Amino acid sequence: MDDRRVIQIAQPDTGEEEWLALREPLESGWLTQGPKVAAFERAFAERHAVPHALATTSCTTALHLILAALRIEPGDEVIVPAFTWVSTANAVLYCGATPVLADVRRDTFNLDPEDVARRVTPRTRAIIAVHLFGLCADMEAIAAVAPGIPIVEDAACAAGAAWHGRPAGSLGIAGAFSFHPRKSITTGVGGMVTTADSMLAERANMLRNHGASISEEQRHLGPKPYLLADFNLLGFNYRMTDLQGAVGLVQLRKLDRYIDERAARAAWYSEALADLPWLTTPSAPAHARHGWQSYVCMVDEAIAPLSRNAIMEQLLAAGVSTRPGTHAVHMLGVYRDRYGFLPEDFPGARDCDRLSISIPLHNRMDDSQYAQVVAALKSIG
Repeated sequence: MDDRRVIQIAQPDTGEEEWLALREPLESGWLTQGPKVAAFERAFAERHAVPHALATTSCTTALHLILAALRIEPGDEVIVPAFTWVSTANAVLYCGATPVLADVRRDTFNLDPEDVARRVTPRTRAIIAVHLFGLCADMEAIAAVAPGIPIVEDAACAAGAAWHGRPAGSLGIAGAFSFHPRKSITTGVGGMVTTADSMLAERANMLRNHGASISEEQRHLGPKPYLLADFNLLGFNYRMTDLQGAVGLVQLRKLDRYIDERAARAAWYSEALADLPWLTTPSAPAHARHGWQSYVCMVDEAIAPLSRNAIMEQLLAAGVSTRPGTHAVHMLGVYRDRYGFLPEDFPGARDCDRLSISIPLHNRMDDSQYAQVVAALKSIG
C-alpha cells in the first residue's frame, strides 16, 4: 500500500503561519528557552485557568517533574491506570517509586474509581489520572475513594478538554500535557506542566533547569549576567526551545477551532457507524468537553465478522490507517517481567488492549476521507 494513498491515523495541521513564527527566534539568536516559551506558558496557563504553566521537552518529562516536585521517592506508591501509554508508569519508576496499576472502565478507557479504592495503601503518595484520548477522568469519583491523596492529571491527550466546565490541567494538584504530532496541537515534541500550587511550580521550574536557582533568561537579563546561578537541587534538563514555543503560540490560537471541528466529525462518525452492532463508538457525558485527540472504538469479537486485528488489516488494505487505542501496561514485557503480571489481573485493560481500535480523526481530513473510512468499516466481512 502506497502511504500517500492511506488516510493517516493522525496528521498535524501546520503550515505557513507556524513556519513564519520561527523567523523571530532564528533572527534574534535566542533559540533555547526564552521569551517565546514564556509567552506560550502564559497563554497556555490562561487558556487552562491555572496561574502556572511550565513548558518541558515532553509530557513524559512533565510527569517526571511533577512527581519529583511532589518528592515522590523510593518506598512510595503511585496509582496509575493499567491501560495507558507506558510513560505514565515509567515516570513513577524514574523516581524510584512503585507504580501500582488500577483497572480501567471499558466504556471510558479511564480509571475505574472502584478499583482505585482497592489499590490505596498507607504508602500511596499520589494517583495519576489519565484523560485518555481527550476525555477527562472522573476526578470527583477518584478523589472520593482516595481522600487527601494528590491527583496528578496525565492530560497528554486533553489540551482544551474540560470537566464540569473546568479545563483539564486545573482539576488536580498538577497536570501534564503533550504536544506530540498525534495530539490536537503540536510543537513537534514538547510538554507542559500546569498547576495552581505556587510551591510546586517553583520547585518544578528549578528542577527542569538542572536545579538552577534562576533561569538562564533571568540571569541574562539581570544586573550581573556574568555570574552563574546557584544549584541547590539535583535537577534535569527538561527545557523547551524558543523555536517550539513560537510554534506552540500559533497552534494554541487554533486549539478551540481544532477541537470543535473534531467534535463535529466525531458526532458524524457515531451517527454513521450506529448500524454496526459489533462496533461500540466513543461518547462523553454532557458535563464533559471531550478533547477528541483520538476516536477510539471497541470491537465485539463475539459478533464481529472478523477479529480486531483482521479488521485493522482489511482497513489498511482499503487505505485506512488504524491503531489500537493504546496498550495495557501490565502486558508489556518490562512490567510483566518485573512484577509477574498476567493478562487477567486487569481484565478491563486487557480487553481495551485487545479490542480497541482508533480510526482516523484529525484536522487535515476532508469529507471524502471520512466517508471512505465509514465505507471501509461497513465493508468488513
